[in-house]
Amino acid sequence: MEKLSFVIPCYGSELTIEGVLDEIHLVMSQRPEYDYEIICVNDCSPDNVLEVLTKRAQVDSKLTVADLIRNMGKACAMLAGYSFVTGDYVVDLDDDGQCPMYELWKLFEPIQNGYDVVFADYIVKKQPLFSRFGSKVNRMMTHIFAGNPKDIRPSNFSILTRVIVDEIKKYSNAFPYTLGLIFRTTKKIANVPMQERERTVGKSNFTLMKSLSLWSNGLTAFSIKPLRLSSIIGALVAVGGFIYGLTIVIQRLFVTPNMATGFPSIMAALLLIGGVIMMMLGMLGEYVGRIYVNQNTFSQYVIRNVYKSDSACDEN
Repeated sequence: MEKLSFVIPCYGSELTIEGVLDEIHLVMSQRPEYDYEIICVNDCSPDNVLEVLTKRAQVDSKLTVADLIRNMGKACAMLAGYSFVTGDYVVDLDDDGQCPMYELWKLFEPIQNGYDVVFADYIVKKQPLFSRFGSKVNRMMTHIFAGNPKDIRPSNFSILTRVIVDEIKKYSNAFPYTLGLIFRTTKKIANVPMQERERTVGKSNFTLMKSLSLWSNGLTAFSIKPLRLSSIIGALVAVGGFIYGLTIVIQRLFVTPNMATGFPSIMAALLLIGGVIMMMLGMLGEYVGRIYVNQNTFSQYVIRNVYKSDSACDEN
């Protein structure tokens, strides 16, 4: 019997997570030929979601709850969940109820036809403008720097084969970028159009700082293209400076011999060149900092406790 593993990072979802779990059970009851398990990862949520999950785990034999010792971000929480999966396929979804679980079998069809990863392609995004902008920028960066096919649109609802998840789990560095890991591993990726649900409770946790962190990972996690780009910019600025200097010399010698050297133009050139140099040093420093952290074997996540029902423990 084939088995599906549902991985759900949980943060600020005490009012929605039980509805998500109920819907998973309902959808899976439609296809009894498949076994399944649910792994919820509490990413040090500030609300009472851990209490909700632990109570649920006492009576739900399909549920495993991992409690992280500190907030490490969604990518690390997903990797923590992957460490528990035993299924042939892994379904990633959010804890806010926006993922259309009733479309699971529609999402599953391309997997049965030989694809490794399938993303829900939301026709209309039910997210704030800032979140949609962040997703668009992230998609553009994964295309440029991580090799994401241009026609593939990643989303928060996806299904992966076990071989892809096992490959992702091999990544042990401190700055995981799951989309980059997926696109580095396989090109057999598909989209399935569907409607995203409206958020009924709470608000998105996708803040400005989280967006900047995600973009930083997207730029530096799996590519040296940003360094090459900075080299190209430096070369262009150097050529531009040479041409500008040559123009000034020619103008001084042949056009306006009495021309006074302009302080504003000098300051503008210095600020431009200085800004480009600082940008390149910052980019280089980001890479060096990541190397330093990874060499010190900084953990992706630390699990405080794992909760299961007694019947689940007996089954395992």
